This record gives sequence, C-alpha cells and structure tokens, in this order.
Amino acid sequence: MLTTHPFDDDHLREECGVFGVSGSDGSAAALVALGLHALQHRGQEAAGITSWDGRQFHTHRAMGHVAGNFDRDDVIRALPGQAACGHVRYSTTGDTTLRNVQPLYAELASGGFAVAHNGNLSNAQRLRRELVRRGAIFQSTSDTEVIIHLVATSSYRTLLDRFIDALKQVEGAYSLVVMTPEGMIACRDPLGIRPLVMGRLDDAVIIASETVALDVVGAEFERSIEPGELVIIRGGEVKSIRPFAPQAARPCIFEWVYFSRPDSISGDHSVYDVRKAIGAQLAIESPVEADLVIPVPDSGVPAAIGYAQQSGIPFELGIIRSHYVGRTFIQPGDKVRHLGVKLKHNANRALIKGKRVILIDDSIVRGTTSLKIVQMMHEAGAAEVHMRIASPPTRHSCFYGVDTPERAKLLAAKLDVGGMTDFIHANSLAFVSIDGLYKALGESGRPDFRPGHCDACFTGDYPTTLTDQDESAEVDQFALLAERVA
Repeated sequence: MLTTHPFDDDHLREECGVFGVSGSDGSAAALVALGLHALQHRGQEAAGITSWDGRQFHTHRAMGHVAGNFDRDDVIRALPGQAACGHVRYSTTGDTTLRNVQPLYAELASGGFAVAHNGNLSNAQRLRRELVRRGAIFQSTSDTEVIIHLVATSSYRTLLDRFIDALKQVEGAYSLVVMTPEGMIACRDPLGIRPLVMGRLDDAVIIASETVALDVVGAEFERSIEPGELVIIRGGEVKSIRPFAPQAARPCIFEWVYFSRPDSISGDHSVYDVRKAIGAQLAIESPVEADLVIPVPDSGVPAAIGYAQQSGIPFELGIIRSHYVGRTFIQPGDKVRHLGVKLKHNANRALIKGKRVILIDDSIVRGTTSLKIVQMMHEAGAAEVHMRIASPPTRHSCFYGVDTPERAKLLAAKLDVGGMTDFIHANSLAFVSIDGLYKALGESGRPDFRPGHCDACFTGDYPTTLTDQDESAEVDQFALLAERVA
C-alpha cells in the first residue's frame, strides 16, 4: 500500500504558495505554471491555475505536483488570457480533495471571483457557522471559502470595499491573490505573517510567495507587499492602499529556518546566508569535539555549512539522499517498513565508521526522524553521534498555515532536552537559542526586545487571537467536566 514516507511524516509541513500575473503579452497561465514549479516546495498535494481572458474565467485544478498537470500544451491552451493566478497546496485546513484545491472560484453579483490563499484563518470555523446560519452554502471545507462568502454577503457597494469588509472580519494569516473582472488584488494580513512579493516582467506585474519564483520566470524583484497592504493591479498598472490600522509586523520566523527556498531573498537578506548564520550561532552556543559535521539533507545543509565554518570541523555528506523517492512510497509490509527509510536517506558508511559526527537538522517535531537518523549513524559505525538543531525546541502548534501536529505529539512539549537526547539515542543534543536565532537574523535578542517575527511555535507567543482554538478548548473542558460529573 501507499503511505507517507517516514522522513516526510516528521517534518513541519509547508503551507502553500501563490503566484499571479497581470498584463502579460502572451499566455499568463504559462508563466504561472513556471512560477508554481519554483514554489512546489511550499505545497505538494495539489495545484491549480485560473485565468481571465477579458470575457470569462478559465480554471484547471488537479491533485499532485505541477509537473504532469501543467506542463502539457493542451492544459495551458485551455487557460487563455493576459491575467492568471495559481496555487500549490498542502492542506492545513480542509480535506485533501479536489474541491479544496485552489484557486477557489465563485460567481458573485459583481462577476467572477477567484482567490488563492497562503496562510490560515484562526476564526474560520466561527465565521463559517455564522454564515451557514444565514443561509450560505459551502462547496469546500477550506477556510479560504469563508472569504468568498463574506465578500458575497457584505453590504458595501463596490467590490473593493466588500473585499476589505471581509478581511476586517477574519483573523489569522493570509497572503492572497484575487482575480476579478476589474483586475487583480494582492494583499497580506496586517501582521504580514505569510510572505508575498511583487516583481515586473516587461509590462506585466508578477506576484509571488517568494523571490525565487520571480527568478524562474525572468522577472525583476520590485518589492515586498507590506503587511496590511492591498495592491490593486489593472493590466500593468499598480495602486496601493492600506485600509487597516498599522501594527508591528510579525512575519513567520520559520520561513528563515525551513519553509522558504534557500535561494530566495526576504527583506535585505538571503535565506541561504541567514541559515548559514544560524548554523554558525549554533556552533558558538553548543560546541562539541567531533570529526565531521554532517547535514540531514536537504534542509540542514546551509546550517551545517555555517556550523562547520565557525567550528573548523570538516563538513561532509555523511547521509546521501535519493531524490527519486517522493512523499509516498510503496510499503510491502510491516516487516520491511524499516527498510523503506533507506530508500530516501542512506549512511555514507566509509566516511562515518569510527568517526565522532555532528548531525545538523532544521527542527525536531515528533522526534521519530531524528531517532532513525541517529540509529542510522550508529549502525554505520559512528563512534559518537551529536545532534544540533538550527531552531529552538518546537513546543507549540502553529495556527497560521503550518500543519503542526497537536501539541501533545510534539517531542519538545513532552520532554526536556535531556529526555529528548535519551529518546533519540544521541550522545548529545542542543538547539539554537531563541536569542541566537534572532542574532542570526541581525535582530536584538535582549529580554526587553519585542520580537520582530511570529515565533509562537517556539515561545507560545501568538500574535493574534485564536478564536477557533479557544472555543475548541472550551468545548473539550466542558466535555471533560461533564464526564467527571457523570
């Protein structure tokens, strides 16, 4: 049968990626398909593209990767127009079914309305219940559809005002690309939790989750969409408005640690350079005598380079990754399940035998992957196995578009570092401190410093209210009390 590969099952899941083109001379959909290829790491369950040809909208959505679904001429020809938007998805809310694949599309009184969303609305369930009571009929289980219904039922006159009215009712994280007959809208939530950038390709305006997608289509990076900013695009013309009260930005810090591609640029910093700086900071904070620094591929590579350069310990590829095994693999039976691990990662035995090794990874979630990799090193003959993690312990769930396991399943929420070390059978384990993480970003780590990012997965300091989560907790507490009374 098919199952999630053991190494993929123990990572924080990528959220989603969005890409939009307005004012293209040729087929906007072809550019969107290329952009989505570059953003495939942000969502690998499904992909979709919606185009506008000046008269009507055209949509193609499919399960699976961009390749195989949008690299066919007949698919792109069926998506004509000078404007298009697309989405790659990993489900953080809603089922993994075609009805939840974005862009979501609806016919409103003002005409067609397509939306691609990266993020998660933390009050979507409450809003959904209210909308259903008022007669709304939902076609998906995605939180994104709430936005469409709020726009449709708004009492404001213009589509832009109705859209702003809808956004003022939601909480949480959103970077959106919206297509209407009047033009394209790109926006970020007031805290800027999820990334969004804008570029130019000749006369066309390009919107993307990351700068790497601009690179792939040959567009020039212009700027980031600011937190709380709405950019209205008609053809190649751009107008910016800021309808929300200004707030201190809190972009997701885990974009630096893992989510963004290392060849992307965020603000004035290279993601690759920041990850190397995190590794260097980790070496300063948690040195250990060893013979080799080994990355857990591929996400641990830049931090491992930084650790090796700072410590003077040689960097080596002690784990070889197969790039031909996807998120799912064929599992013949439980007796050979452990062999499936080696389909994706295998120890470089000749290098490791008799050596004291330092493994560098981006995070520990459930701990099962770390356990398997440490075991792999021991079986390959390593004299000592030390693990260093390029992020602080992940002790809290994310409610802003990252599919984090419930808190009870997070290893760092259950055990201290000593207990985690024993669990993964390492000789030692250390994480970069939250202070060190901010230092690597070039920001202060002083106790009186208000963090410039959302670091809730490490600290529990959530920057917004969590309506759905709070209500769910209240229901659980009530059920527990009722059970005790009974």
